[in-house]
Amino acid sequence: MRAALILAHRYAGLALAGFLFLAGLTGALLAWNDTLDARLSPSLFHARAPAPNAAPLDPLHLRELVARAFPDTQVLYAPLTAAPGDAYVFYLQAAAGASLANDQVFVDPYTGVILGARKWGDISQGVKNLMPFIERLHYSLALGDAGTYFFGIIALLWTLDCFVGAWLTLPPPAGSPTPGRRRSWLARWTPAWKLRWSAGGYKQTFDLHRAGGLWLWFMLFVIAWSGVSFNLPSVYEPVMKTLFTHQPGESALPPPGTSNPNPAIDWQAARATGRRLMADEARVHGFHTIEETGLQYDPWRTVYTYTVRSTLDVRERNGLTMVMFDANTGARLSAWIPTGAAAGDTLRSWLASLHMATMWGWPFKLFICVVGLMVAILSVTGVMIWRRKQKGRLRSRGAVAAHRHVRWW
Repeated sequence: MRAALILAHRYAGLALAGFLFLAGLTGALLAWNDTLDARLSPSLFHARAPAPNAAPLDPLHLRELVARAFPDTQVLYAPLTAAPGDAYVFYLQAAAGASLANDQVFVDPYTGVILGARKWGDISQGVKNLMPFIERLHYSLALGDAGTYFFGIIALLWTLDCFVGAWLTLPPPAGSPTPGRRRSWLARWTPAWKLRWSAGGYKQTFDLHRAGGLWLWFMLFVIAWSGVSFNLPSVYEPVMKTLFTHQPGESALPPPGTSNPNPAIDWQAARATGRRLMADEARVHGFHTIEETGLQYDPWRTVYTYTVRSTLDVRERNGLTMVMFDANTGARLSAWIPTGAAAGDTLRSWLASLHMATMWGWPFKLFICVVGLMVAILSVTGVMIWRRKQKGRLRSRGAVAAHRHVRWW
């Protein structure tokens, strides 16, 4: 059993090493994604208030300005809040079969002036798309849907290998001990958690790989399994729905049909309806709204989704407490509560927030950055250990072959 798991860990590690090295390095940068993106393109992300107490314009008015500026597109999402001094970011969607030169628009919240635009993730546009391009590399190798699916498989194999690697650190059954010198199981496992600083280079490499994987095991598993949830929902959802309860969420919505760009309820009325329905949800589930975060319209389902950050949200920004309602009648269709309503959804909220470092401020971002670097280091040390052992095996085979060909006189 142990020999088979060693082989599985070895070859899974070799197959995953290059991809996890890339994912670890890009993930370390993405822990600071918002900060770095704004630093690289301050003219897009920052807007100076014209006066100390200047109030921003209504974000739905800003959405109308963007829609008029880009008449051949649809603006189906409106952010409802932004930090003081930050631009509002709107996303454009082209008609079916059409392509856009830019799909992300940045607007001054005080004047409504468009500060700039970019095609999200298109590195040919230069440094303003560096962080989005790094994000594309992180989850799909910048290869679109095929890359997303492939990286989902990588995340699934990594999840399984987390358990195999942890099991291999456990001590084998004790042999016949010397009388009076029997060591407990925990005492025999303790060295796996330590680094032998005074040992040679190979032993330090081995210890870093084994002990580093143990100390960070929980976060490595969280990142791997949440990666499956992002990229391979066809695997994640059946497993989690078998084990835990979930809210209906989008599954309670009508199926997509013919696009309806002009529902009976306009955006202003939709926000008012969303506020009323969210207040009802707050009374039922016992939470409070901290801030509005967004309003989205789905023309193929004729459904509005109103989103807030509530006291049941785990993340610090861009909450995911939402209510969905008919865009013609205003009738409530469904809601999704990030924590407390269903165990499976609570777990998913925590997994996603931990993966993306959207909680606990900069100390946790720094921790996730270190974890990303450690993923890269574990990938490198795993290959180094394999190479060292492979050279030993080759030398051993060579010695055996030479011995067989010696003529004994």
